[in-house]
Amino acid sequence: MIIPYTDIATDTLHNLIEYYILREGTDYGDIEVSLPQKVLQVQQQLENGDVVIVYSELHESINLMSKQQFLQQPIEPHFD
Repeated sequence: MIIPYTDIATDTLHNLIEYYILREGTDYGDIEVSLPQKVLQVQQQLENGDVVIVYSELHESINLMSKQQFLQQPIEPHFD
């Protein structure tokens, strides 16, 4: 399930983005990019719709992923 980034408190969103960046170990090429710059880049990707926040009921987890990656995933079963 996609969670709109606008539904998440600013501090929580910032922490989620930082966690994602640090966990992924993203590589930005030969030029070193600071953590605040990386956070801003991911924030812009969320605003543009290139990245989405996904909650997995099955795994009870939240993750950031590219919209394209999300659309290629198999659909999770619903447990009502």
